[in-house]
Amino acid sequence: MRITVIILAGLFASGQTNVTRDWTQWRGPARDGIVSAAAAPDVWPASLKPAWRVEIGEGYSSPVVAAGRIYTHSRRDPAEVVTALNLADGKVVWQKTYEAPYAKNSYAKGMAKGPNATPLVADGRLFTIGATGRLVAWDAATGKELWAQDYSASVDFSKLFCGTAASPLIVNGNLVVQVGSDIHGGRILALDPATGATRWTWKGLGPGYASPVVIEAAGVRQIVTMTNGSIVGLDAATGRELWTSPFAAEFHENIVTPVWTGSTLVVSSPQHGTHAYEIARDGQAWKATELWKNADVTMYMSSPVLGDGLLYGMSTKRRGNYVALDIKTGVVKWATEGREGEHASILLTPKHVVFLSNKGVMSVVRRGAAAFEAEKKYDNLAGAGETWAVPVFAGRDVIVRDAGGISRFSGT
Repeated sequence: MRITVIILAGLFASGQTNVTRDWTQWRGPARDGIVSAAAAPDVWPASLKPAWRVEIGEGYSSPVVAAGRIYTHSRRDPAEVVTALNLADGKVVWQKTYEAPYAKNSYAKGMAKGPNATPLVADGRLFTIGATGRLVAWDAATGKELWAQDYSASVDFSKLFCGTAASPLIVNGNLVVQVGSDIHGGRILALDPATGATRWTWKGLGPGYASPVVIEAAGVRQIVTMTNGSIVGLDAATGRELWTSPFAAEFHENIVTPVWTGSTLVVSSPQHGTHAYEIARDGQAWKATELWKNADVTMYMSSPVLGDGLLYGMSTKRRGNYVALDIKTGVVKWATEGREGEHASILLTPKHVVFLSNKGVMSVVRRGAAAFEAEKKYDNLAGAGETWAVPVFAGRDVIVRDAGGISRFSGT
């Protein structure tokens, strides 16, 4: 049996202000950047105005939303901070702080110390993992610490730019985390969400900053992720490595989240461009075979979204340009002139693709169009700073995390 896989080398409700959609993990409920039809607007607001803003500290972790609360993970050096805010007014419901000191890589002085991984909310628990590798389970309602695991001994910052960055996920009733570093190697662990006890462990190359995703190919549920030099697929039930494909990256920066089409997996890096692989199964053996590559589309930190037979993403070329690739061939269908920024968070609604640049400019583009044409553009959503986090849409509003705080912008 042959399965095609492509791997690539980070809610508005129309007219209703009381409708929210829980956004419980990295890139949304399915980790694919897709906003539900029930929450997406038929008509986008004319403008977005600040409703409230709360200082929470630095970091790149994206906010998550569940049951009317926003959960954030941030840093006030030398501590990391976990905060629960009321979605409606931004008031702090609870806040917890723990010490997490470390000496930063000298080549990354211009970057914040994190946290980088996005929290996860599941079954009344909030899971956070900080830059140093400290994993904590919190009671989402009260902020009580339920249990913690410290993987900091395996996180060496002498070569790592960002520390631990892979966002946790829940699969087969397990909490899955990816930890480690270039020097100590990497681990993917499945833990009991209630106790933190380890159920299985995979060991291999150190992590590459990307977050793992779950796919199902040939009837087998798999965890697919990037290491600092490869793509790996693990049996989600046992952690057994099913297949691996080399994917080396300069400075070991495999950052882009893999994308799964339902029959195809896609990866991208600045050095190698975007690649597509076929994953073939012969009995119990699996093999990854390259189908196509596009060396001119080089994705760095921005994870793409899939829709309309196209992969919508951001390339590093031309100082940042938005692109749409044919998912079957890798051919560019359209590309912007460039200078969009260093990064963009990209989301897909039923009718539009949304690009939020690190400059705080949000462009709303018609899906399936022959060219990039912004139907709406909203400026200054990052205030005086920048935003590197995935936004969360709530009613006619949008929640945006910037360099030091989190804001709610209301549609007018």
